[in-house]
Amino acid sequence: MAKAQAVSRVRLWFFRLLKIGIALGIAGLIMLAIAVVIAMQSLPGFDALKSSPNGQMIRVHAADGTVIVSLGPSYGRWLSYDQIPEVMTRALVSVEDKRFYMHPGVDPIGMGRGAWRAFERRGQGRRIEGASTITQQLARNIFLNNSYSAGRKLREIVLALAIERKFSKREILELYLNKVYFGGGAYGVDAASRKFFNHPATELSLAEAAIIAGLVKAPSHYSPTADAEAATGRAGVVLDVMAANGDISQAERAAVDLGSVEMVPEKAQDSVRYFTDWVLPQLDDLIDEQEQPLDVYTTIDLRLQRAAVAAIKGNVPGGAQGALVSLDRDGAVRALVGGLDYISSNYNRATTAERQPGSAFKLFVYLAALESGYSPDTRVNDSPVTINGWSPRNDNRKNVGEIDVRTAFAYSVNTVAAKLGMEVGFASVADMARRFGISTTINTHPSMVLGTSEVHLIDMTQAFASVARKGVAVRPYGILKVATADGEVLYEHKDDTSRVLVAPWVAAGMTDLMQTAVNTGTGRNAQIGRPVAGKTGTTSSNKDGWFIGFSSGITTGVWMGRDDGRAVGGLAGGRAPARAFANYMKVAVANRPVETFETEVTLPEWQLEPDEEAYGQPDNGMMVDENGLPLDAPVSASETDSTGETESPAPPAAPAEAPQRIDQRWIDEVLGRGQRTPPASQPSPRPSPSQAAPARPQG
Repeated sequence: MAKAQAVSRVRLWFFRLLKIGIALGIAGLIMLAIAVVIAMQSLPGFDALKSSPNGQMIRVHAADGTVIVSLGPSYGRWLSYDQIPEVMTRALVSVEDKRFYMHPGVDPIGMGRGAWRAFERRGQGRRIEGASTITQQLARNIFLNNSYSAGRKLREIVLALAIERKFSKREILELYLNKVYFGGGAYGVDAASRKFFNHPATELSLAEAAIIAGLVKAPSHYSPTADAEAATGRAGVVLDVMAANGDISQAERAAVDLGSVEMVPEKAQDSVRYFTDWVLPQLDDLIDEQEQPLDVYTTIDLRLQRAAVAAIKGNVPGGAQGALVSLDRDGAVRALVGGLDYISSNYNRATTAERQPGSAFKLFVYLAALESGYSPDTRVNDSPVTINGWSPRNDNRKNVGEIDVRTAFAYSVNTVAAKLGMEVGFASVADMARRFGISTTINTHPSMVLGTSEVHLIDMTQAFASVARKGVAVRPYGILKVATADGEVLYEHKDDTSRVLVAPWVAAGMTDLMQTAVNTGTGRNAQIGRPVAGKTGTTSSNKDGWFIGFSSGITTGVWMGRDDGRAVGGLAGGRAPARAFANYMKVAVANRPVETFETEVTLPEWQLEPDEEAYGQPDNGMMVDENGLPLDAPVSASETDSTGETESPAPPAAPAEAPQRIDQRWIDEVLGRGQRTPPASQPSPRPSPSQAAPARPQG
């Protein structure tokens, strides 16, 4: 009797607990239903969820189409469900949520299996894994975060149930495949396809779809940009699961060759970042699009970029930095090196740094002189001169008297440059520099003719390129075309040849002078086995070395020096910079036809000078710079300084002899309208190479 009563009491308590449990369950379901209804009402509409997220993706392409860098989150083109290949949706559902089309947003079977696995691994600090449906993952990606807590998991479940009530299965898959993160900065299947396979997601093959579907589990680990082998290994697992689930046949599985899939990881070089840092801010001036993903097609040639990096690193003196800019004939930037290593210093010495150009600035002095009537054969006088208390000296501290303009330029004779500047006017020289693209402040002190105003390397290279283009303005540019992910062209570069800076015969005369400087003057190390025209530059105490020149349609400028402005022993424009120029240009013009200039090389009055004299080693063995000063000596105001100012003004000294001017016959010859005949006012022809030459100034 007592036993029966005990059993009865147990049954009573059991049914009471059952009723309580059922009541609590019903209450919980009611509360869950209410939460789901509230969540449904708060969910944005489908079109609102389709809107592009914040952050614009920009893919930068080299001239050959190679993606050199991707910036910002990558959001590809939005694809509707019907535009997404069926193999992609099947692969994703099979590996991530095989009961997707049956559950209401939460998979009880999956949750139970996940809980059992967690129980088996109890004590190992593991949480329930593998239980989230595609809908739950979508809720987490759009509305929540990846931090794990019971409260966050409950909100995820509520949102997943609400999403299933508000949207169809097709809409859920469309949202998921366009928003989920696939690694490598790519959000959405189209961005992933473009990044890893270089084509839209509408063209995905079964093998490619398997690779992308496999990325969801661990995007960073399986991303082809991180580990291509791991990506294909995971794709093999996806294909096996698809075959096991009946989404593909065993024959289809066996036919897939994952090893044949061409994946395109980024091939960015650190040095290319100097170029992208310069070019990408220009987008704001070219287009207004701020949201759509963009493809920016640029002018950079990766082969030439590698050659440029090698040329700078292989020639720059120890402790110094180097920079290089190379322009095609229309101004397209083919290579740009802003320093030895972008990672250690992203300061762009090619486009941002301002340094004194030394005698490379004489380009503008001689352009102004040629435009005012001088010719390469015009006689000038190399004699001491003082202008407002400033007395420039030649490197060897010698003066040789009457010479022609060609010789003065080839050997960078400072006194002649000073006299030409005084003759045409220092303001005219400054105007010529600005005309040719110098954007920095240019002083008009007499010493400015020797390059005391600071300039950008890219501006100087632009100026030389305009001479190479026969006086037509060249403006450096790096962007060829900008397009959206759909292929809509927002901008396309058009060459402008309408702005003429100087007459063609002036540019031809300047080229005449510069090719002589390379063949027999201070720029001999820049020779590459075909016609080259250029100019060296070395600043006070060898703080900066420059060489800028052109050949076969390519103009290249090289600068070397220290960031702190300290002297670099042995640095001269005709040494390391000229050698770097030659190393690079041999690669740059290798596939181009040889181009001759309007005038053939004409030997200056002195054909060749010894290296020890060409780079400032006078008879006493003391090294001097292009201003004729000892390398370690301070620059006195009576000689030159960075501003060209003087301490004790003095009346200007006129040249010892007025120069003879150009006549029309020389212009006709340059333009191909007749044979070259020296102007009647010219002295007798220059002495032949076998004749004794006078003492030579150095440059």
